[in-house]
Amino acid sequence: MAAQVTSEELRKIFDRISNWGRWGRDDELGALNYITDDKRARGAKLVQSGEMVSMALPLATAPAPDNDTPVTHLMVQSDAPAHGVGGCADYFAISHHGFMTTHLDALCHVFWNGRMFNGFAADEVGYRGAKRCAIDVVRRGISGRGVLLDIPRIRNLPWLEPGQRVYPGDLEQAQRDHKLQVEEGDILLIRLGRSKRRKSKGGWEPARDGIFPMPGLDPTCLPWLHERRVALLGSDGVSDVFPSGHDDVVFPIHVGAIAMMGIHLLDNADLDDLAAACGRLGRYEFQFVMLPLVLPRGTASPVNPAAIF
Repeated sequence: MAAQVTSEELRKIFDRISNWGRWGRDDELGALNYITDDKRARGAKLVQSGEMVSMALPLATAPAPDNDTPVTHLMVQSDAPAHGVGGCADYFAISHHGFMTTHLDALCHVFWNGRMFNGFAADEVGYRGAKRCAIDVVRRGISGRGVLLDIPRIRNLPWLEPGQRVYPGDLEQAQRDHKLQVEEGDILLIRLGRSKRRKSKGGWEPARDGIFPMPGLDPTCLPWLHERRVALLGSDGVSDVFPSGHDDVVFPIHVGAIAMMGIHLLDNADLDDLAAACGRLGRYEFQFVMLPLVLPRGTASPVNPAAIF
């Protein structure tokens, strides 16, 4: 187990991995710039059987220890006349940030020292939403080579427990086990086993000071992600480990990935079916496809990402 970095070391990591200015001072796409047309075409060439796997959790309308803002689902119409045409309609209200909705974080979601990605001022976000780095900059969708690293598999565990950390050595071991290398422009998904554990134990432990104890990446993984020029990072948690061990930086992976590297984060994916498919097929790379909702000035979007084999 690696020693935890100090707060001073963490700040140096943030400075070292910064992508501010890499794609020009007006850029709002961040690391998605790594996904070129050639990268998208390469991802499409991975399709062999056409088998498709969803990575989205169902929208949760029931409160739970790890779901303090459940989705509101209301029926606004349901007419069934004895004769003629009938129909129904409904309404959903979703607070997509949190721990139960599969969603994509926009680059305006996290600030560091009063700035969001690429140095844009935090006051670019106001009561009318985000003027910079909002989720609608991804309106074209995201497609490319998806890669799964299954951490419980390499540790011979059914799942990781809350608070357990994933280190760069784990990512390296997973690459060897899965017989692949994470490359520039990849969509990297890291499985922690959260969905399997939740089905078995009924949810995470109650929150402490608003944070649910969860497994996730140790901050020492940030340089590893930066060196490989990952385009998007997702997990079946929220990528961060809780508690982080840094009272002044509660979400170091969110800060390092979103604010410094410009990596959009896919939170709360369900990676169990994907892991099962990868294990059965003996391949941990696939075409990844995801289209966020076009939410002008939004800070995130609910999503249903898919892997195609």
